[in-house]
Amino acid sequence: MEQVEHDAGAERFVVRLGGSEEAILEYHRSGKVLDFVHTFVPPAFRGRGLAHMVVRAGLSYARANSLKVIPSCPYVATYIRRHPEDQDLISNRA
Repeated sequence: MEQVEHDAGAERFVVRLGGSEEAILEYHRSGKVLDFVHTFVPPAFRGRGLAHMVVRAGLSYARANSLKVIPSCPYVATYIRRHPEDQDLISNRA
């Protein structure tokens, strides 16, 4: 089972898939707000729920650390729209 790592220095959540392949959720942090800007899964690894995994990890991290999020990435915006339990995390700065 793949594990999501939080690489705070690079501002991203990542699943390492072997070789140089990675599934990622990139963000920019400003104070108590994480702006989720980009989700990517290599084509050969799509359809395995990896985007879901990195977004879930990012939202869980935000909740655990009392942070708000801006869903700039269309995938993240759709994910939150489909998971109403996470809508309280959206920043009013969005």
